[in-house]
Amino acid sequence: MKGLASIVLLLSVAAVRAQEPVMQQRIQTVSQDVGALERFYNIHSSPNRVARFNEYYTGQLADLKKVNFDGLDRDSQIDYILLKHHLESAQRRLKIEARVNDESAKIRPFSSEIIGLCEARQQMKLINPEQCAIAMKTLSDDIKKIRSEIDKGLKVDKTVAFRGANILDDQKRKLEEWFKFYNAYDPMFSWWVQKPYEDTHKDLESYIIYVREKLVGIKEGDKDTIVGSPIGVQGLQDELDAELITYTPDELLKIAEKEFAWCEVEMKKASREMGCGDDWKKALEKVKNDHVEPGKQPEFIRDLALEAIDYVKKNDLLTVPPLAEETWRMIMMSPEQQKVSPFFLGGETIMVSFPTNAMDQEQKMMSMRGNNKHFARATVFHELIPGHHLQMFMNSRNRPYRQMFDTPFWIEGWALYWEFMLWDKGFTSTAEDRVGALFWRMHRCARIVFSLKFHMGQMTPQQCIDFLVEKVGHERSTAEGEVRRSFGGGYPPLYQAAYMLGALQIRALRKEMVEGGKMKEKEFHDRFLRENEMPIEILRATMSGAKLSPDFKANWRFYDK
Repeated sequence: MKGLASIVLLLSVAAVRAQEPVMQQRIQTVSQDVGALERFYNIHSSPNRVARFNEYYTGQLADLKKVNFDGLDRDSQIDYILLKHHLESAQRRLKIEARVNDESAKIRPFSSEIIGLCEARQQMKLINPEQCAIAMKTLSDDIKKIRSEIDKGLKVDKTVAFRGANILDDQKRKLEEWFKFYNAYDPMFSWWVQKPYEDTHKDLESYIIYVREKLVGIKEGDKDTIVGSPIGVQGLQDELDAELITYTPDELLKIAEKEFAWCEVEMKKASREMGCGDDWKKALEKVKNDHVEPGKQPEFIRDLALEAIDYVKKNDLLTVPPLAEETWRMIMMSPEQQKVSPFFLGGETIMVSFPTNAMDQEQKMMSMRGNNKHFARATVFHELIPGHHLQMFMNSRNRPYRQMFDTPFWIEGWALYWEFMLWDKGFTSTAEDRVGALFWRMHRCARIVFSLKFHMGQMTPQQCIDFLVEKVGHERSTAEGEVRRSFGGGYPPLYQAAYMLGALQIRALRKEMVEGGKMKEKEFHDRFLRENEMPIEILRATMSGAKLSPDFKANWRFYDK
């Protein structure tokens, strides 16, 4: 019976797949293929990984050209364009990644030895324990040799050294996996290799600390120093091309300046209503000090979330599925986590940032001021409904295969777009709430400025922190957390700029579709979520009914109009 059930299940899966459009099937296959390759070729600094992925992308692109584009239905044509763009961008980023890895090769000339051992294990090649012991001794000698060369004056750029140390951290973990795979299971391996490995591991660990201290300037145990890895002007332009953004970094900085100027005008209006004249920073100080008492933040956040849900439903702005409304949750952020994320994070679960008893008095006050009532009112709906929670709920239920084409311009742009929308509709009615909302809009303008200028080599991390404090009015601790989060390696270079720029794209698209009379407002918002993730310019082509071609090119100047 069990075998029969398995056959029935396989047949039902095959029947479902047979009904799926060909391009959807292809995208799902590519997604699974890439996942399998990522898990197998899991040393990112390996030339073999680069070569294998390049071979895969080249083969997929060649195979895609064989598809009769004109014979596809419109949804499948969109999927074709998305897949082609994704593969081309992935191939381009692969080359950039390889080039960046090569820059740090001179401080890790022994990396190939580690990669060779680890990849041989992954490929299940037979080993010679005595040769492995010799390899450990060679590796240890090579580490000492390059360390001596640095002591003698080998010049290495700080950023390159930082990247190199991070690569070595990853290789050290892979070498640990290699050793644990054989040790104790193979008695001859343990007899030959254990002691040489332990010595080599200590040398490698010590060398990584040495590189960070001597070449980067980060002392052992220092988790607060921010270094980052700027990619340069050309690197930014490559990323913009991959995101189908037809602007240069300098043009985007000018957009940020214009948006910031608008915010300052509105800040002064609200400031005058609060009796602070044009001194909007004085008004901001009053707003910061209006926070709930300790222990009351969860209740306050719950009420704000319910208010926003009620508002969008009553005004029929978009569809809110009852289950999405029912199942969002809340957790509190740890003090350690707040060093990186000083404000809320969200999705199905909103993570609330507020002081704990483990913080000192200064930290407690900065956290309460940075998460005051009016800042919170402008961001809770960003994280939940109609923002990220609703977004993720719909993602998992509508064309989920398109999540492979994720982009922060779609993800973060949507949530910030709702801050624009609710502002325009008068949801933010009091002067204090407007100051809170404007603080966040200024913050998103500032993200464009400091993140792009950092990558262009025009601002250091410390200058970015000072900029947020002086220009936007951040608490210093929240500014440090913001910059640490931006450059800590967990986000791609354009992520912080994508909030404001993505929102501006969606606002421009709404103007074209809704104000242009092509769609009703609720229809526009529902359609946006049902199409799932993609660059906004391709979404524009999807909604507008524009004629599509397999060689789709970006040409949308969404801000100039």
